[in-house]
Amino acid sequence: MKLEEDLIIKFATANINLYKIMSKDIKVRKGLDLRLKGEAEKTISNAPKSKTFAIKPSEFHLVVPKMMVKEGAKVKVGDPIFYSKDNKDIKIVSPVSGTLTAIERGAKRVILSIIIEADAQQEVKDLGSLNVESSGAEVLKSRLLEGGCWPFIKQRPYDVIAEAETMPRDIFISGFSSAPLAPDYDFVLNGKEKELQAALTALSKMTEGKVHVGVRDKKSSVFSSLKNIELHSVEGPHPAGNVGTQIAMIAPVNKGETVWTLDAQNLVTIGELLLTGKFNPERTIAVAGSSVKAPKYYRTVLGSNLNGIVSDAGLNEDNVRVISGDVLTGKKEAKDGFLGYNANMVTIIPEGDDYEFFGWNKPIFNKVSTSRALTFSWLSPNKKYELNTNTNGEHRAFVLTGNYEEVFPLDIYPLQTLKACMVQDLDQMEVLGMYEVAPEDFALTEFICVSKQPHQEIIRKGLDLMYKEIG
Repeated sequence: MKLEEDLIIKFATANINLYKIMSKDIKVRKGLDLRLKGEAEKTISNAPKSKTFAIKPSEFHLVVPKMMVKEGAKVKVGDPIFYSKDNKDIKIVSPVSGTLTAIERGAKRVILSIIIEADAQQEVKDLGSLNVESSGAEVLKSRLLEGGCWPFIKQRPYDVIAEAETMPRDIFISGFSSAPLAPDYDFVLNGKEKELQAALTALSKMTEGKVHVGVRDKKSSVFSSLKNIELHSVEGPHPAGNVGTQIAMIAPVNKGETVWTLDAQNLVTIGELLLTGKFNPERTIAVAGSSVKAPKYYRTVLGSNLNGIVSDAGLNEDNVRVISGDVLTGKKEAKDGFLGYNANMVTIIPEGDDYEFFGWNKPIFNKVSTSRALTFSWLSPNKKYELNTNTNGEHRAFVLTGNYEEVFPLDIYPLQTLKACMVQDLDQMEVLGMYEVAPEDFALTEFICVSKQPHQEIIRKGLDLMYKEIG
């Protein structure tokens, strides 16, 4: 009897997975669209030229940098700056030609940032073009490793830079972002079809499965005319645009499986490297937020100083927070800080360092909440808000509210997973589905958490523990 029940369960599971793979349309029902003021106007300006650029090794998770150049050395665009101590093939290259003026270190001589002062005339390292159609997977991999584009490819499980020796089951790319004030990828990638196609053709040769791309609208998407991909229409609230959500809806990651993920804009850099042999660090970013006078798109370079962009866009107030990335997953930067190596936007919102007297005990009309207790944002689902960084509460023990499940579309238990990570229960973490998640998948649960727990940090530490102990 037990054998028959097991067979029935396996047959039903197989049918469900087959349906997910065959289905081209995805509807995400759980989530939350955080509507904020300050969306970027669809006009592109050239950002003021930055004199200094920075590479931060901490952005390349678990990469212990080994420097390949010294202070005072001259570098070209595409010259390797450092490689991973654990894998010499993974190199991080310079986004600009100039002089390496400083290697800033922290405690225990950990490298915090590498500062490069740009030359007036930019020189680019040329590796020579490749015929993507006729080149094999190993040749293409070798070019991406040599040209500095491999760090753009991440893998799940663990959400780390992909291992080049591994053959992924599938590759997943989200062709849009549903994060607050996120850039419109169809607008940003318009006219880049040639580079996108080159990158997608190359990636299709590196997997035994398919290259899955999720888009909002198949008809209007820049990916609709491209080949060597499996196109999926995705609708629903944030985190519908997260690649983790799309993986869960199309073909979840099981133990022993590996999938790769990429950001859509990084495809352009990869495609250009393959077609021209040159590393192109140019990036079109959205500068948005309620504290920005003229939110719009800027054409800039990875690692560039943000001071010129912030000054050009203008600020409505002085007390602001500059975020390299979106408000849910981005990193805090100073006004004269640097654009992240993987950032597609800069968000500027008011700094929430004020105290609201009796804020817990009065009706709230100007904030977003999933609760209906003295909050009224549910009455105006399309209203845009001017939120600041105030957490409106202090860190405390987890409170069982059931709210996490309302905004968490993945088929795992968020609270139990967080607790398993906190107590470092590896067996429970495996059972609960840690192999398919990344910190960004818990950004919304962190936003609505009444306990003010750092969900993304907890998941990151849990993944690191699994990577160290299980590998």
